[in-house]
Amino acid sequence: MANTKKLPPFFLFLLFCCCFFSTSSPNFVPEIKVQQDKDEPYVGVNIGTDVSNLLSPADLVAFLQLQKITHIRLYDADPDILKALAKTKIRVIISVPNNQILAIGSSNTTAATWIGRNVAAYYPETLITAIAVGDEILTTVPSSAPLLMPAIESLYSALVAANLHNQIKISTPNAASIILDPFPPSQAFFNQSMSSVLSKLLQFCSRTQSPLMMNLYPYYVFMQNKGVVPIDNSLFKPLTPSKEMVDPNTLLHYTNVLDAMIDSVYFSMKNLNTTDVVVLVTESGWPSKGDSKEPYATIDNADTYNSNLIKHIIDRSGTPLHPELTSSVYIYELFNEDLRSPPLSEANWGLFHGNSTPVYLLHVSGSGTFLANDTTNQTYCIAMDGVDKRTMQTALDWACGPGRANCSEIQPGESCYQPNDVKNHASYAFDSYYQKEGGSPSSCDFKGVAMITTTDPSHGSCIFPGSKKVSNKTSEVANATQASGANTIRFLGAQTSKFDKNVHVLFGVTLCLFYYSLIQVQLS
Repeated sequence: MANTKKLPPFFLFLLFCCCFFSTSSPNFVPEIKVQQDKDEPYVGVNIGTDVSNLLSPADLVAFLQLQKITHIRLYDADPDILKALAKTKIRVIISVPNNQILAIGSSNTTAATWIGRNVAAYYPETLITAIAVGDEILTTVPSSAPLLMPAIESLYSALVAANLHNQIKISTPNAASIILDPFPPSQAFFNQSMSSVLSKLLQFCSRTQSPLMMNLYPYYVFMQNKGVVPIDNSLFKPLTPSKEMVDPNTLLHYTNVLDAMIDSVYFSMKNLNTTDVVVLVTESGWPSKGDSKEPYATIDNADTYNSNLIKHIIDRSGTPLHPELTSSVYIYELFNEDLRSPPLSEANWGLFHGNSTPVYLLHVSGSGTFLANDTTNQTYCIAMDGVDKRTMQTALDWACGPGRANCSEIQPGESCYQPNDVKNHASYAFDSYYQKEGGSPSSCDFKGVAMITTTDPSHGSCIFPGSKKVSNKTSEVANATQASGANTIRFLGAQTSKFDKNVHVLFGVTLCLFYYSLIQVQLS
């Protein structure tokens, strides 16, 4: 204290200001063993290719840019897609398919060739950020497990030789089933039959600052534990304190299943003496359709899960164990893979159909405009293309009959009668029913012949019901809606407004001047 009083007053003034601005800044993060990267957390998407009539690579990249999607994961290293991604700002995780692990793990030369052909040939024009070596090898192809780490080490050595090891990380995605006794999280531990491989993997991740990649699905936890795990916990829905899951060992409260799954990974790593590796969720999602044995695979649940997941990540909520760390997540998946084998849910995890129309519209307007198909919620239900007239007519008859849609405008002589065809009339009727039902995603199906869109289907003097609702809003909102474009998803991180920052700085300067005057009085 004596030495402090002898400091020049202006030095004390500067010292206080530095302390104030460094500790009260919105970006200040306490020192921890694992630092959150500056571009995290983010939400990315997985892109599977078991899709009939998949977009061409050029059209796919244009679609990603239109939707402002900035992070993707591929299940291979498709050369045409990697070429198309060149000179974009889209960051991509490429993958070594499971059937290539044996060759790469057995030969350093093969690993070097793979890096040269699939990484060095495209980077840095194409922003490859990581390599996923295989997918759930330990649980789906256990015979390849002994070669997993040799493959990872060989690929890493090839990256070092190419001087790319600081820019591109390497890891391997794991299924949640590698963890036994996952709840309460504090009791979780890795399957001991895999511990030798996992110990080496974690040592590698720690040494190279690579993440532990995990595929985590609360959907499967719920389905396998119905009656034990409530649906609301699985869908991130708000809970009363009595419904929160409590870890009896740590007394940490869990409001959702995903956080509990992530913390079970951290506790499992801690049991293997690893505390400096972050979890990257390489897959998570919820199916929008399933067979009779999957009654919870619905559009409403898929919409709820993915919308709330996005909000949870963008809000930087962290987990009860690590509130300072928020794992980035890749949603499974971008497109419905209609060529996948049964069960039915396997073909219905996508946010979009293969023709790029949305399966449902996410509701995340509370998180800025991140992954919000339309933040004004101006959505419409219209008839799909390519449906035979008889099926469409049946759906139209139901909407105007039992569905009690207002079909007066598609009667002869009325404003929406022309063009006089089943598809046009069905679109109006479908939208009338959809708006009447409050825009619920499940109300725009009609046995698979309808779809939701953000493009206003109104034409000429024919104004669709959804447009009538929007017309009651201010012109400013209507203009903003028009500018949003068709089916647009915006990927923007949460940001502090310039006003907030200016207020913060002004407050800081005022405080600094106040304390400076006090110091002068004290030392005079």
